[in-house]
Amino acid sequence: MKQPMPLQGRGTRLQDLGDWWTFLILILLVIIFSITASGFASGQNFVSTTVSASNTIILAIAETFVIITGGIDLSVGAILGLSGIVGATVMQNMMMQGDYPALILGVLAGLGTGIVAGAVNGFVIAFMEITPFIATLGMLGIGTGLTYLVSNGTDIVNIPPELSTFGDAVLFNFLGIPALLALGLLLIAWFFLTKTRFGKYTYAIGSNAEGTRRSGVNVKAHLFKIYTLSGLLSGFAGVLIVARLATGSPLEGANDELNAIASVVIGGASLFGGRGTLFGSTVGALVISVLVSGLVIMGVQPYWQQVTIGVIIILAVYVDQRRYRNRVLK
Repeated sequence: MKQPMPLQGRGTRLQDLGDWWTFLILILLVIIFSITASGFASGQNFVSTTVSASNTIILAIAETFVIITGGIDLSVGAILGLSGIVGATVMQNMMMQGDYPALILGVLAGLGTGIVAGAVNGFVIAFMEITPFIATLGMLGIGTGLTYLVSNGTDIVNIPPELSTFGDAVLFNFLGIPALLALGLLLIAWFFLTKTRFGKYTYAIGSNAEGTRRSGVNVKAHLFKIYTLSGLLSGFAGVLIVARLATGSPLEGANDELNAIASVVIGGASLFGGRGTLFGSTVGALVISVLVSGLVIMGVQPYWQQVTIGVIIILAVYVDQRRYRNRVLK
């Protein structure tokens, strides 16, 4: 008598691919767009795609730490926008004191804004025990509102030219400075997540927060640090956008939280905590960036780009659930 095929067959094959299935999707997208989108497979588009991916990668790094703890940060895009506007405004107001003082104070103001916003998130979540979804949703609204109040809804254009020159620089006609900075941050974050006690606590809290607390770890203090770190990285991304575009725009950061969360989920992290890697999140960010770049070149409307990303998130979560279910059954 013919035996029925096990229900977990396809999931088992996905399980066998480990975390490399996302990388295979990235390669597949590159091949498809290289064939179908004229100009996609060019050096200029490679530089443009990697530079535009740098902000998504930085936000994905922040979101990876948060999601591994079992939380979520919906405010990374709003903090990015607010930090960029605050930094650009300080630079504009300090230009009379010279380009370099304005540049230094503007960068510090942008980073400081990110730290403060992240610390507020951390305090509300860790010490006021408000769920991360609600707390960061509130910060999303606060950050967006403050961005328009500070900028009066207009672009901040008078910033030191040295900053925009730095943001536009490309090394060896191959790698833009923003992409290089994102790579440096990625290596630092990888070290802290995989080689230090900070990273072990992050995974432990996501796997079993109560058990981690009983083992002597100050869970509240660690969560406060995680969300403050997320704010700092978001602020850094905001300053980096000002450097790239030579302007501070109140529109920057909108929907960036969606791309960051999508990158982490596509990269294999669990929204329930305890699982996730920076490698996976980075590949997820590249998948989104390549997808957007290819669709733009093909003339697809921006609205359909968001629809496509949403569909990919659902498929990624479905595939990951199948893989995790089979991992548990083994």
